[in-house]
Parts: sequence; structure tokens; C-alpha cells
Amino acid sequence: QVQLVESGGGLVQAGGSLRLSCAASGQTFSRYAMGWFRQVPGKERDFVGGISRSSTTTYYADSVKGRFTISRDNVKKTVSLQMNSLKSEDTAVYYCAAGPLVVNTPATYTYWGQGTQVTVSS
Repeated sequence: QVQLVESGGGLVQAGGSLRLSCAASGQTFSRYAMGWFRQVPGKERDFVGGISRSSTTTYYADSVKGRFTISRDNVKKTVSLQMNSLKSEDTAVYYCAAGPLVVNTPATYTYWGQGTQVTVSS
């Protein structure tokens, strides 16, 4: 069992940066790949990026590639999403998720956080 809690969301101007964190509880964090997703009202939850269990591989959606960076610390049981050069279209609720593989399909992930709101003003 893994419980996930996101933090770090907020309001930022376009071009600015935010760093989201996801803290995990439980002793099996290192067994899971981690993903970040985002969702706006009325739309599906979209894959932002993910990181493998040992941090050897990261994946990003084309829309955030080169601007967002995912990292994890298996000792601290945290995964982070560094977001730079933010755009208004990045506004969404951001979720972290734990699952067996880094894939872009939400249904593949077993555990989810409650989400944190990111609002980018233009």
C-alpha cells in the first residue's frame, strides 16, 4: 500500500517556475514507477511524464518536453516535478501516481494522490 500526497501547487505568472513534490508513505515506494498527470475540468487526465523505479529512465509528454523535469529520491520517498517556462495552458490539477511501469495510461497506475492546483496567469 502506498499513499501519495502532492504539494507545491499555486499561482504563477507565465514564464515562471514551480516545483511540485509528491511524498509517499509505505515501505514499497522504490518498487513503483511514478507518473505525473494533469487534468482540467471537463477533460481527460493527461500524462505529463514519468520516471522508472531506479530513475534510469524518464518520459515526458511532447507538450512539456524541455520545460519539465521529473526526479525521485527513493530514500526520502519523494518524486518531484520541476516546471519551468510555464504557460497558461499548463494550468491544471496535477496528480502523482504509482504503478508497475511508466506508461501514459492512467488506468495502469495503482495509487494516486489527491492532486494540487497549478494556475499560470498570462
